[in-house]
Amino acid sequence: MALIDSRTSRVLLTVLVFALGLGFLYTARHTLVAFLFAIFFAYLVDPLVSKLENLVRGRGRAIAIIYVLLLALLAVFFTFVGPKIGRESAKLSQSLPQLLERVSSGEIALRLGTEHGLSWATAKQLQEFLAHHSQDIQQIAQRAGLRAAETAKNIWLLVLIPILAAFFLKDGRKFSGTSLSFVHSKPQREFMEGVFADMNAMLAHFIRAQLTLAALSLVLYIAVLSLMRVPYALVLGTAGGVMEFIPVVGPLVAAVLILGVAILTGYGHVLILLLFLGAWRLIQDYVVSPRVMGERMELHPLAAIFGVLAGGEIAGVLGVYLSIPIMASLRIVWRRWQVYSEKKRFGPLNEYAFGTGDFPPRV
Repeated sequence: MALIDSRTSRVLLTVLVFALGLGFLYTARHTLVAFLFAIFFAYLVDPLVSKLENLVRGRGRAIAIIYVLLLALLAVFFTFVGPKIGRESAKLSQSLPQLLERVSSGEIALRLGTEHGLSWATAKQLQEFLAHHSQDIQQIAQRAGLRAAETAKNIWLLVLIPILAAFFLKDGRKFSGTSLSFVHSKPQREFMEGVFADMNAMLAHFIRAQLTLAALSLVLYIAVLSLMRVPYALVLGTAGGVMEFIPVVGPLVAAVLILGVAILTGYGHVLILLLFLGAWRLIQDYVVSPRVMGERMELHPLAAIFGVLAGGEIAGVLGVYLSIPIMASLRIVWRRWQVYSEKKRFGPLNEYAFGTGDFPPRV
């Protein structure tokens, strides 16, 4: 009698293959990140390419035209808006050491106490507290600077991503067809086709919804901060719009950044600014986002938070951004696998539609 039967050996082999695959993904995660963002960019541009493809009679020509238009838009942006953002960023970076010194020495506490009516004893205690923890404050600032430097190292992705996306735009359908050609069993092929279709719909919707939310935040932040005469309004508004791409963590970091710069630069209407940030967050999360994002992601808030924290531990800021679509993709695979298992046990079932959340009844 054999110690390990054929079924057990197949299970062990499958587990080993998955373990090796996960190990490879973790080892090559930095390279895979570039490909994932290229796929996201391709999803973003694909509707324009598809509409233009019939007009110019060729997908390659459509891709080239869209890329030329995007380059022209970037050139216009950096010609008219870029210099202003650059000047404000330079001024802010030059003033950061002085602002940090005010915080670590406790000088900021006395000034805030005078401006906001705090008692002398309270302001003095706050000053002593900041002065006592000056080393901790400097360490936090250094860590933030290191994180920013690590993020800046990935600036090369801005050049590589559109190049990779061009290949996905042109030959993406061939890639999915090649993947399906390795599956010969009809039920397994239906399973794979369902997974690809659901993931395609989910990713396309997610990328376009995130872009819409970020654009709304960008315009509103710049407009309101400029009207309120917040220092460095253009830089802070742009940062707030960009951080809207990062789920959960991004908006919180943007709010802290805007409030922190406003307080350190002596802005006189911090309370009104805080009320604006809180009101916009509530409107964005409970009014705008549900209508833009819809129910396509089908993720419980706890699952989203877990994915964000785990993604941050694994791949930093990029991991935080990728956590939501990855969690949604895993959920798609799980739901499709349940349908596949039901078909194997009870025979053909009605097609499961992604986004409905309903399973066909058992016979």
